Amino acid sequence: MGATVISNEHALDGGPGPLGATYGKMMMWYFILSDALTFSGFLAAYGFSRFKFIETWPIADEVFNHFPFAHGVDAPMYYVALMTFILIFSSVTMVLAVDAGHHMKKNKVAVYMALTIVGGFIFLGSQAWEWKNFIKGEFGAVETSGGSILQFVKKGEDGNYERVKLADFAAVLPEDRAQHSRSNGVWFTDEATIPSHSANEIIQGFKANENLLVRIEAVDPATKKKVVLSREESIKRLADTKYVVEGANLVRNEYGSKLFANFFFFITGFHGFHVFTGVLINIIIFFNVLLGTYEKRKSYEMVEKVGLYWHFVDLVWVFVFTFFYLV
Repeated sequence: MGATVISNEHALDGGPGPLGATYGKMMMWYFILSDALTFSGFLAAYGFSRFKFIETWPIADEVFNHFPFAHGVDAPMYYVALMTFILIFSSVTMVLAVDAGHHMKKNKVAVYMALTIVGGFIFLGSQAWEWKNFIKGEFGAVETSGGSILQFVKKGEDGNYERVKLADFAAVLPEDRAQHSRSNGVWFTDEATIPSHSANEIIQGFKANENLLVRIEAVDPATKKKVVLSREESIKRLADTKYVVEGANLVRNEYGSKLFANFFFFITGFHGFHVFTGVLINIIIFFNVLLGTYEKRKSYEMVEKVGLYWHFVDLVWVFVFTFFYLV
């Protein structure tokens, strides 16, 4: 009885694998699966934290309400929606590039790859602009010794409360304030940039403007809006001021819970890193297309593989946009 010989000729040379997929495609799918689990863990942690502190969580419509070249216009979520549309549209151009590659149309692949790269750059620039506004802040707030964020509002002509900037009411007092540096600070550490106004200037300015009130982090379940204190309660809570907060960072956040800022920087930053990596890879593929590399190989499979990654990045943003901004 003759021995059966099993051939391993194509086991590691990139030949067809399960369902006809090549080695490169299989490895890309494995990477996408592992990365999907990573993002799922991040979004699950965000969801847990958000619903644990749901009564004091910042309202996204009040945080992301800026639009380029429209200063002072309240445009809640408009620019984030535009960013999402641009990224999804870049996924469409990537599909067209892959399809053109299947038909061995070099010029069309190059055009659609270029449009995909432009869409990626626009998204990255938009995200950088959004980070800048989030970090800089617009109105400012104060933090009490217990860690609560107090914002300032006044009743508008329509009867609704509107935010008031610290610069609009803060008093100007003859105070000397110095920023500690490693050379003259305590424990040889640098102090964060000092705010535009001191806590005492905020308190005195608030007392001098009787139409101002304090709004706390808690959200009224009935109105879905943050609770506004009476004048007497506002002055009482304001007396416990410890820090003046302008903008957001990993330590303090003028919009509310610092966990919100932590998740914002980490999740959107991690996704932005993926987009940036995808743009770099797309640029490399684009130049290879121009050089005719894939024409010589008689296959544009590399375009298809990078397309899988780009579609994954777009899909992840849809989940980030839904759970972080909309829910």
